[in-house]
Amino acid sequence: MRIYQSVLIGITIIIIGVFAAYLFYGGNGKGVTAIGGQFQLTDHTGQKRTSESFNGQYTLVYFGYTFCPDVCPTGLQVMTLAINQLDDKTQDKIIPLFITIDPERDTVEQLSSYVSNFHPRLIGLTGTADQIAKAARAFRVYYSKSKQNSGASSDYLLDHSSIIYLMDTEGTYVTHFTHTTTVSKIVDILNNKLRP
Repeated sequence: MRIYQSVLIGITIIIIGVFAAYLFYGGNGKGVTAIGGQFQLTDHTGQKRTSESFNGQYTLVYFGYTFCPDVCPTGLQVMTLAINQLDDKTQDKIIPLFITIDPERDTVEQLSSYVSNFHPRLIGLTGTADQIAKAARAFRVYYSKSKQNSGASSDYLLDHSSIIYLMDTEGTYVTHFTHTTTVSKIVDILNNKLRP
């Protein structure tokens, strides 16, 4: 490998590292991860919910969409299995949230049907495109229409990040998992963070 190629690779790694640090810490200089924030959405029963609605309880937050063929159901299934392995007292401290990135198709009715396939406490949240975009920005979530779509206006896939965020009782970021994190690892971390 030539020297200039090594230098270019090194610079690229540094740039990615700086970008990742900014993404997770938001340049706030406090050493606290800048993930999470206020949102105003509608749940799968039609009730208006804000980020403050969940104060006092831990939340597991996942952004996805109901027409997702694989990653979203996998992430929600992992979340469900992990919660089910906690004792009842610890389970009662957690509210799992599924925030759609596809408000065009994920109506209240669609979410209501979808969330019933997972944990009974799972709350589906939707809203206007602007409300969803604001929530996604707060959680540093990436999503966009896939370039491999069929062209049909109602038949499309979305590319998106797949992260399960654990937020504390005040809505502050604690840690995160991916849809590939093992259930046992999530259970261990939840028990460690939530038990007194």
